[in-house]
Amino acid sequence: MSIRVLGCSGAIAAGCRTTAFLLDEHVLIDAGTGVGDLTLDEMSRIDHIVLSHSHLDHVLSVPLLADSVMRSRAGRGPVLVHALPATLDAMRKHLFNGVIWPDFTRLPSAGQPVLALQPFEIGDVLQLGARRVEVLSALHTVPAVGFAVFASDADAGAWVFTGDTSPNPALWQRLQSLKVHSLVIETAFGDDEAPLAAKSRHLHPAALGRELQQLAQGVQVYITHIKPGEMDAVMGEISRLDPRHQIQALVTGQAMPLA
Repeated sequence: MSIRVLGCSGAIAAGCRTTAFLLDEHVLIDAGTGVGDLTLDEMSRIDHIVLSHSHLDHVLSVPLLADSVMRSRAGRGPVLVHALPATLDAMRKHLFNGVIWPDFTRLPSAGQPVLALQPFEIGDVLQLGARRVEVLSALHTVPAVGFAVFASDADAGAWVFTGDTSPNPALWQRLQSLKVHSLVIETAFGDDEAPLAAKSRHLHPAALGRELQQLAQGVQVYITHIKPGEMDAVMGEISRLDPRHQIQALVTGQAMPLA
């Protein structure tokens, strides 16, 4: 089983898709533009969507997917959308409001909708099919979280996705007590835009370096959320960071092993 990278860019352009990961064919972790590369059959197999936060680049495919699979999932129960209460409230108000998009939490009928919204809190451990997924702390401009996906083999370690986040001591405190197999962490800006990164609560390479120093041991690190056209500059700055860690840019279409 593996995690398939559907999108890992900080914005859109040719070949660039925003954040979405497919776990074991049945779980979406975030739902950015990368979801659009799935076939209809692949979309229909998704039973759970877990969302890190309410920003459009992470949620915009939820309403579009609902429209696509409504007929093919008839009689199979709703797709469960898991998120913080504040994230679900934002989606009710700003997406499923009958103005931006129909309310697919009540379609095709209130009794048998294609989507059902399920709240979680930081620290919760979700059982999603055969997988356990822990909700981790994140610090962003809106309420946000990250996720740790645990392998079937406990000794294999967890796949960790920070979500969109600024420097966050609570995250590293939790990760110090976990065995981490792979760390997917955002770096949205270069160091020349450090003030903008701070204002928008994102990381830049120097801040990333300070965050990674809080890990007791070196891990495999994958960088996500780089803006189109800025990959070489940002990864060039990252290449000069803590040599304990193996750091590389995440790539759309990449398959990440998870035991």
